[in-house]
Amino acid sequence: MIELPSSPGMLTVRTDFSSAASWERLREALATPNADGFLPVVDPLDDPRFTGLSCDEALNRLPHDYQHPLLALADKVTLSSFELPLAVVDLWERPGRSIRVVAAELWSIENNLSIANMDFDEFARSVDEDGVFRGH
Repeated sequence: MIELPSSPGMLTVRTDFSSAASWERLREALATPNADGFLPVVDPLDDPRFTGLSCDEALNRLPHDYQHPLLALADKVTLSSFELPLAVVDLWERPGRSIRVVAAELWSIENNLSIANMDFDEFARSVDEDGVFRGH
């Protein structure tokens, strides 16, 4: 089993390789500040060895020294949607629990959880009916 790399930022693992253009669109979205200048601190991982990796499998492949409270997966759902809703996995409160977060709002959950300003539950309670967080 190949372990995911350690990362100072939130590891964002590409698990779907059907569209290079969608992956580039996601990378651009994550590197574009919001209106107030906020960005998520992410480390994109573009490695075909992780094709099809599920949230549970990703948890089992995290290195012991991974310190970030979140992990994100860019899967088929993410890369086939205009909003690019990443699967964001809670690693601290209830490890393994996940919600979808649109790329444009990833900064909110990443920034707030990494400084313990908010908790995962606050974001989980704010998802829309389709299970996607689009902002407060």
